[in-house]
Amino acid sequence: MDKIQGNIDTLSSMQLTAAMEGLDAECKLLLSNREILAVILKETVDEYKEYSREEIIGFIEPDSIESDREVSPGRTNSQVQGTAQEFTVLNEKVSKFDIRLKAKNPKLSKEKIVIKLHIDVEPQKTYHPGYPIEKRGMYYLARELSSQLSLVTDSTDYGELEKCYSIWICLDDIPQVEQNSVSFYEMTNTKNIGNCITKKEDYDLLTLVIIRLGKKEYNGEKKDEGYDLLRFLNTIMYPHRDDFMEVVSDYIDFSQNSELREEVKKVMGIGQIMLETGINQGINQGIERGIEQGIKVFILDNEEEGIPRERVVEKLQRRFKLTEDRAVYYYDRFASRDKLTL
Repeated sequence: MDKIQGNIDTLSSMQLTAAMEGLDAECKLLLSNREILAVILKETVDEYKEYSREEIIGFIEPDSIESDREVSPGRTNSQVQGTAQEFTVLNEKVSKFDIRLKAKNPKLSKEKIVIKLHIDVEPQKTYHPGYPIEKRGMYYLARELSSQLSLVTDSTDYGELEKCYSIWICLDDIPQVEQNSVSFYEMTNTKNIGNCITKKEDYDLLTLVIIRLGKKEYNGEKKDEGYDLLRFLNTIMYPHRDDFMEVVSDYIDFSQNSELREEVKKVMGIGQIMLETGINQGINQGIERGIEQGIKVFILDNEEEGIPRERVVEKLQRRFKLTEDRAVYYYDRFASRDKLTL
């Protein structure tokens, strides 16, 4: 069974099948829904702790939700557009935000003045892509912050800068001891010399959240911090568990959104196909390995008895119902090197 699970894990990490590619796309589409985002934001955005998911849905600007916006342009003199803001950089590799949105900051907004949060949600296949995810997250935050202003001039008003969040949801290649954990990184005032008063809202502009899921079962209790976030994301991002709809329904009210229910069911269906594909491939590979091991033992046993190569090839064809070419292939593969000649 460990071998089968290993094959499933390998299949998942390589993302070779059309089903898996579809799962990635559908999960990304699902995460773009305000109802789904509200569950994540309530548990990760400090400004939303006191608000219900229904209120958070109202804070999110529907028209602001977008995918695949460039973090840094990939052509000379190309630009990243904000709301009437842009900046120009030269000859950089193309990077894209997975899910980018704006939402009301209820802590700072007033009756006639709406202050926004700029939020980036990044579902990340591997936690170890060859560089620290934390550094990439900080880079994305810096880009998001700088894109809010036009090219700097004497009239630039830095007071217009609004807070940015980058939330990374990591799925695979996570050490077991770190699975089902969440880390928060933010700007903070660490030291003051002399008398000074620092207002947090003047420097609290960047928050990075790293969520590490993983293959081990999440067994948190409802009283645990992070319970709802980890339970929900482990269900959404690994959608082949039997209680998938039951868990998701604890967080999403589908009575007013039948389209979202169908999207969720589609993800669940693709996830089940992925699991079954992995299990079947694992079983088939296990059977094939078992047959090959039997062929190897058969060849070596005949070798010890001094039976010539041609005769062993004939016996392989009869015993294992192989073609002559396949029998020769196995003999050449498993026989001792000094026995390969007639």
